[in-house]
Amino acid sequence: MRALIDRLVAARIGQTTNFYRDGSGAAERCDRLAAYLGSRSGAGHLLVGEAPGYRGARVSGIPFTSERLLTGRGPAEATATIVHRVLAELGVTDDVLLWNVVPTHPGTETSNRPPTRREVAEGRVFADELAAGRRVLAVGRIAHAALGGTYVRHPSHGGAAAFTSALHHALIGT
Repeated sequence: MRALIDRLVAARIGQTTNFYRDGSGAAERCDRLAAYLGSRSGAGHLLVGEAPGYRGARVSGIPFTSERLLTGRGPAEATATIVHRVLAELGVTDDVLLWNVVPTHPGTETSNRPPTRREVAEGRVFADELAAGRRVLAVGRIAHAALGGTYVRHPSHGGAAAFTSALHHALIGT
């Protein structure tokens, strides 16, 4: 996994911010990501979203995870909170690796924007590598269009119940 992280640090993906390379805390975010990827090396599922949020992975370094979830401090992020809650409720946290099609942040320190097609194409190589040998669960339309797999509605904008239901069905089967 260290080779993947080294390639990620070196990556320049369109006009996105590479928070693993740039800014205060970049080394800590890389260390967190390395520990996270190591802890999920045997995960059978890849839950992949569109791109990191400005309050989520951009700060924490771990996809679908806010700093608040990790440390109890810092910004919270609604999607991260929902994803972690549902995985815990289903008892599958350790069997699901979280990632984004675009692993770097499109947007600013205070906003998100959808990634461009070029950014999706450039970032997808990392998701493809992590998807090998895993069942892909694509959260949202952009992730699904890029990677295929099982479609799961994104939990934002009133989609929490549909996300929960789809993830339950995909992972538990009922």
